[in-house]
This record gives sequence, C-alpha cells and structure tokens, in this order.
Amino acid sequence: MKVAITGASGLLGSNLAEQLILAGHQVVATKRGATKVAHLDDLAIEWRDADLGSADALARAFDGTAAVFHCAAMVSVKREVTPEMTDANVTGTERVIDACKRAGVKRLVHVSSVVAIGLTTNGKPSDETARWNFDELGLSDAYAITKHLAEERVRAADLDAVIVNPTYMFGPRDARPSSGKLILEVVRRRVPGWTPGFNNFVDVRDVARGMLAVWERGVRGERYILGGHDMTYRACFETIAKVAGVKPPRFPAPRLVATALGAFGDLMERFGRDALVNSTQARYAYTDKFRFTSAKAQLELGYTYGPLELAIADALAWFRAHGMT
Repeated sequence: MKVAITGASGLLGSNLAEQLILAGHQVVATKRGATKVAHLDDLAIEWRDADLGSADALARAFDGTAAVFHCAAMVSVKREVTPEMTDANVTGTERVIDACKRAGVKRLVHVSSVVAIGLTTNGKPSDETARWNFDELGLSDAYAITKHLAEERVRAADLDAVIVNPTYMFGPRDARPSSGKLILEVVRRRVPGWTPGFNNFVDVRDVARGMLAVWERGVRGERYILGGHDMTYRACFETIAKVAGVKPPRFPAPRLVATALGAFGDLMERFGRDALVNSTQARYAYTDKFRFTSAKAQLELGYTYGPLELAIADALAWFRAHGMT
C-alpha cells in the first residue's frame, strides 16, 4: 500500500519510513527543497516537493496514497508562541487536514505529543483522558501550546483521523540531532549535574511500529500514548553513561541555581535572544508530574516497548558512524 509521511527527515519520520518499508508498503515523503535527506539514501522513498505552507502542494504530494502520517512539526523550547510556531504546528496541521480531504486520503495518523495530554496530579501516570493542564502547572511553552492546539484541530476535523502521543524518543537516524542531543551531551561530559525530575523515555522504533498498529487498528478520533519507561533524569543520565562507557554526572544540580538561570533565560528571550535554559525548562527538570502510561495502546493494539539501553546503544552507533561523537 502507498502511504505518505510529512517530516520523514526527522527522528520519528525516518524510523517510521523504515518500518513501513520493512512491512512491505510504498513510502512517499514530502520535503522542502533545502531539506537534507542523505541519511535516508538506503531507504526506497519517493520524495515529493511540498511543505506545510501550501495545502495545494501537500494535496498533490498526497495524491494516490491511502494514508498520511503527519510527523512534521517545529520543535522549540522557547516559552512564548511565535507566529512561525503557530504557522508550522497549528495552521500547518490545518493544511494537512485540508490536503488529505482534497486528495481522498482514507486515514490521517497525526503525530502529537504527550505535551498535549495533561500531567499527573495524583502521582499515577497520566493516560489519554487526562485534561491538558500545563498552563495551570506553569509548565506550558510554545511547543506544548501549539501541539495542544494542533490536536484540537485534528479532533474537530471531518476526517478519519487517529492521534499518537509519543514520549521522549531515543534511537538511530537522529540526523539533526533532536532528542539525541541529550545522549551526546552526557557522552561529552557536558551535563553539569543531575536533576530529580521525571520523564518517559522510549525507543523511537517502538513508537514507529506502534504507529503502524494505530493506522491499522486504531479507533477513529482516539489518541494513543506511545511511551516506554518512566524514570528520573538522573536514572536516564546514568543509563546513557553506562551504555557509553563514561562517567555520569556525579552531583545534583542546585535548584536555586537552575531557577536563577531560568529567570535570566526568560529575560534573554524577551529581547529576542536564544537562552541556554528558561524558567519552564528549569521547572521541567525538577517536576515529578511528567509520567505517562501506554496501557491503552498495549491493551487495544498490542503495543510493546523494549529496553532503553538498546535504543541508546543504537543511537550512539549511528552517531559514531556519521561522525557526530
């Protein structure tokens, strides 16, 4: 079956393309003219020129495909929503929806994020029913806000659409890199200290395989968390260090220092400067509310996830093979 992917050059999109091809499907992928895709030369992908700024170009790219996997998004750690973020993540999603309708696509699989789902308020991992509360907890940023709004657009669309909400992904083909920066920073001994905050970490290939199951068996209008291991950043740093054969950060990062750096970062952002860290990121590093369960996807779709060590090892091997370490 022929399917289309937006954002195929990214970490998730590239691994999704590989899994789709392994499953016997033909993959069409959209790209902007300047997008670098050499790291996907080993995959039989049909590239079509289109970006999120043109519904017409997207409709032409989606022509003849049975499904669209919308992975493309603008990722940022900035606190304030910019017009560029809104155009890429919210309006861009609206254009994808419009293009799917015009091209007669049977199903849209929209890649959202767990930042579009509510954080736990009782210590138990959040599921798909959790109400979005990042703003109430002081943990909303531009990415969380725009992904939340984009998901609302998909839910309101008159279209057979399903939503996936991945957690923090590690794995190969992270060309920019994106989340793999954390692995590289630990390996390079650039992480000054550990923090007690929680996140959920998963092998990107498990997410990609889960997306195939969501496409094939997911219920229209539903969303599915595709995650893995709830763990502290300290435990994550130690796992990365063990796999890489380096020493992990030894000392806790003082919260007072992180808070001060975050406040300074907010000030820099107000003046249009990129900050090393802002106040929202500082709070993320210490919160115990960022916990999620994939029980729904496991029960309804047979979703599974493997050990994080394998994802880290394969990410490192890929980085080394491409001269990134």
